[in-house]
Amino acid sequence: MFTGIIESLGEVKKITKNTNSILLNVESDISKDLKVNQSLSHNGVCLTIINIRKNSHEVILVDETIKKSSFKFISVGDIINLERSLLINSRLDGHIVQGHVDEMINCIKILENKDDWVYTFQFSQENNKLIVEKGSVTINGVSLTCYDVKKNQFSVSIIPHTFKNTNFPLMNMGYNYNIEYDILGKYINKLSSKYI
Repeated sequence: MFTGIIESLGEVKKITKNTNSILLNVESDISKDLKVNQSLSHNGVCLTIINIRKNSHEVILVDETIKKSSFKFISVGDIINLERSLLINSRLDGHIVQGHVDEMINCIKILENKDDWVYTFQFSQENNKLIVEKGSVTINGVSLTCYDVKKNQFSVSIIPHTFKNTNFPLMNMGYNYNIEYDILGKYINKLSSKYI
């Protein structure tokens, strides 16, 4: 379980592609503090640490994760957002994040203002019941509030602190990024659909 508050950035140092999996070696400031079998969010994807090296760690992505996430396009040198799992005695500064990516969304517009950056994303219309105005979403592991919600698109505002401490500066229009919809919205949608 995570909160969507990014703790560190990691750099992909090595990629080993197997038939139905990808082994990643990621270097970061927090790698040395991790333990084997811990969960760590990588761009919003919950992955299990399988090996620790001096300043890096290794994780495996299985077929289902590769299909649903932007890790199918991962390259050596890519910078990814990292977050360790929530401690029970911590403040929940973002929102409840599982690390289970629902789909990839396409960045269709980036607007730089004086005090923030506005990113507009397009998502699958079938998931429009999972996004509400001022509701929470997780993009590449970052807890954000969506607004200007339309049938299949929404915007988020990125403040300077978030911009500086995540991989949002590296995002470009026309590329796909990971999204996890709010778990509460998913449960409510499922329950309400039984009575409609």
